Amino acid sequence: MSRILAFKLGAIALLILLLMIPLTMIDGLVNERQYLRQGVLQDIARSSSYRQQITGPILVMPYTKVWHEWKTHSKTGERYMHERQSSGRLYFLPERFVLNGKVGTELRARGIYEALLYRSDNRLSGAFKLPARLGLGDDLGLYRFDKPFLSVGISDIRGISNDLQLTFNGTQLGFEPGSGEELFGEGVHAPLPALDTQGGKTLEFAFDLKLQGTEQLSIIPVGRDSRVELTSDWPHPSFVGEYLPSSREVSAEGFKAQWQTSFFATNLEQVLHDCVSKSECNGFSARTFGVSFVDPVDQYLKTERAIKYALLFIGLTFAVFFLFEVLKRMAVHPVQYALVGMSLALFYLLLLSLSEHMGFAMAYALSALACVSLIGFYVSHVLHSWHRGAAFGALLGALYGLLFSLLSAEDYALLMGSILVFAVLGCVMVLTRKLDWYSVGRSAPTSPATL
Repeated sequence: MSRILAFKLGAIALLILLLMIPLTMIDGLVNERQYLRQGVLQDIARSSSYRQQITGPILVMPYTKVWHEWKTHSKTGERYMHERQSSGRLYFLPERFVLNGKVGTELRARGIYEALLYRSDNRLSGAFKLPARLGLGDDLGLYRFDKPFLSVGISDIRGISNDLQLTFNGTQLGFEPGSGEELFGEGVHAPLPALDTQGGKTLEFAFDLKLQGTEQLSIIPVGRDSRVELTSDWPHPSFVGEYLPSSREVSAEGFKAQWQTSFFATNLEQVLHDCVSKSECNGFSARTFGVSFVDPVDQYLKTERAIKYALLFIGLTFAVFFLFEVLKRMAVHPVQYALVGMSLALFYLLLLSLSEHMGFAMAYALSALACVSLIGFYVSHVLHSWHRGAAFGALLGALYGLLFSLLSAEDYALLMGSILVFAVLGCVMVLTRKLDWYSVGRSAPTSPATL
């Protein structure tokens, strides 16, 4: 290999490494803008309401247990009856839990950033069936019960937008602030009339809950048989949590999803018992399902993914440039390589800035068109031929098209990238199969491409 060829290859490799500096700076700018947008979204959520999680309703019965036991006096040795007391609460999950919700979405803008808010109109209904003698058996007589209440946990009570009224066995009751139970966090509770401690009766309940939130709506399926149905105008739902919908329909007009669970699947009775007795409530709060209202076209994420392919992209472009040199015997100065490389790097800066003001696909098309036009015009003068410049621009445009396909097909990105690299290597090997590499750079080029 001649010294000229070795110098040229070394200069190209050095240029590629140097171009990683502006690319790294642009990648840092992407992260900075992404962090700034997240801060704005948090500010919007702080002034309205955060993501929402509904827990309950759960029937809570506070009690005082009183019992007597014999003790012996330490000095006289006489036996006497000593009264002891302890207080606590009994918790009962619904036998049946049904939630029907209709979710509408809207965009709130602050500057160039937009946050997605949702308003959910929910109808919660179901029934409790208390066990015989409240599950206490013969010890029932030792218990004195305070006023029971229905507890509903709501993660951000600022999102409640209606006057909550509970229908309990045909009686209208009002809700009060606070869940009444610190295990369930924030929320509301409804004081109930005295209940029949013999149990065995069905207690029907129903109430409407209008809730505003951001990002996500999740529900803990508290019923022995839980059925939840959500419909929305949001066409890009992401179903989250421990349980996927049993059925769902997603279209451009929105989605409809249904969940159905039972205690066999959730083991919620045992989890609630552990939460009360051992104060280990992580398992209880994690038994959720719901939907996340996220925008799948995240321009920052896609720009960041595009930058990951920048090294491959620049390498392929320089490879085409180098093929022109060795096949057409045309010398291209390293400065000209550097200018083309800077144009390729600035594509990502254009993409980032334009995608903040328009759709990602349109921003990508305009950025690619600008770079292809500029580089095609410049190369046509470098190679002293409009035809060669147009061909180079066409190849560059095809590379941008392939890159967009890689960004769009996330699941097949690795496969498509591997095929692309293999195809380029194959083209290089075919085009240079008869080239005498020892003679490259020895003779003077017939058509110098100077600045």
